[in-house]
Amino acid sequence: MSVLVKGYNYLLHGMAICAGIVISVATLLIIIDVLMRITMMDPLLFILTTVEYSLLYFTMFAAPYLVRIKGHVFIDAVTQFFPPAVKKVVAKIVYLACIIGSLVFCYYLTGLFLEAFDSGEIDMRSFEIPMWVLFAPMPSCYFMCAVEFTRYLVGIDDMYDQKLTERESA
Repeated sequence: MSVLVKGYNYLLHGMAICAGIVISVATLLIIIDVLMRITMMDPLLFILTTVEYSLLYFTMFAAPYLVRIKGHVFIDAVTQFFPPAVKKVVAKIVYLACIIGSLVFCYYLTGLFLEAFDSGEIDMRSFEIPMWVLFAPMPSCYFMCAVEFTRYLVGIDDMYDQKLTERESA
């Protein structure tokens, strides 16, 4: 396995671990906020904004890993009845559409990130944070999703290699 592939895999798994940490911290912050409200204490103002940002980062960090492990949502209600040759062609079309969609998002989000970085715009809520921080994880994560769908397209893996019952039991 090449150094590039190994490094990419470490990055992918590291982002998944970060996603787990981020969602755990967000859950803890929500629990603290609710307990403070129940006990009639003034909740900490930064919690809501922090949880909103953390949900964005959680989603972006987890997405490429979920594509890798086939944990994303996809519908095979129609394709399960296709003959294997037709199923393979339809799968390639789906992979290509996913790659194109991911790269389009990556392109436009890169533009938004650079624009926000150049403008120095600030997102003002309970605390101020540069707007580019919102866009920071998005381009690379959509690019990584495109890489993962490319793995399916070139035949390294296949989204449709499991039966529905196998996926549900996993």
